[in-house]
Amino acid sequence: MNGPDPKAIYPLPFHQKMVFLKNTIQNPNIKVGDYTYYDDLEDPYNFEKNVLYHFDFIGDKLLIGKFCAIASGVKFIMNGGNHETKPISSYPFSIFGNGWERIADSVSYPVKGDTIVENDVWIGTEAVIMPGVRIGNGAVVATKAVVTKDVPDYAIVAGNPAAIVKMRFSEEQVLQLQSIAWWNWNLEKITRNLHLIHSADVEALAKCS
Repeated sequence: MNGPDPKAIYPLPFHQKMVFLKNTIQNPNIKVGDYTYYDDLEDPYNFEKNVLYHFDFIGDKLLIGKFCAIASGVKFIMNGGNHETKPISSYPFSIFGNGWERIADSVSYPVKGDTIVENDVWIGTEAVIMPGVRIGNGAVVATKAVVTKDVPDYAIVAGNPAAIVKMRFSEEQVLQLQSIAWWNWNLEKITRNLHLIHSADVEALAKCS
C-alpha cells in the first residue's frame, strides 16, 4: 500500500472533522494539492468560510500545495479586504452609490496578488494569512500568528506580525531540500523513503533523489 486514497474526503474514517481539502473545495479560485488536510474542531467544511473577502470580480487565487497541514480556524484574508490608505479617509465611499459613486474612477483598491502556500507547510490554529503572501515549502506558522509578509522556505514564524523564530535547517540544507522536492515524487517512492522523509537526515534523503 502507498498511503491513503488522495481522492478520499475523510482520510481517517473514524475522524470526520478532518478532510483532504482538495476534495471539498467548491471555489474555482482556490486550488489545493493532494494530501493537504484541514482539521476543524467543529466542521471541516468551514474552510471556505474562513477564506474572507474573496470576490470573483477581483480574481485573486488562493493556491495551496501538497502535504500541508492546516489547523482549525485558520483564516485567509484575500484582496477584497483591502482599502485605500493614501486618501485622507480609507472609507470605501464609492461602493455605496447614491451620488458617492462619482469618485469611483479615482479609486484603486490595492491588489497584492495571489496568496500562495507551498508544499509541506504546517499552519497552526487560528493563524491569519494576509493577502498576497507566499509561505515557502516546509514552513511552520505558529498558532494565532498573523502573516503579513512572505515566509521563507523551512522557516518557523510566530507572533503579530509574524516574525522568524528560527530556521528548521541550515541554508545549505534548505537548498538541498528544495532540489529534492520529495512532495513531487511518486507515491511508491515516497512510501519507500518515509523513514528518511520523517527523519532529520537531509544528506541521506538527498541520496534517494
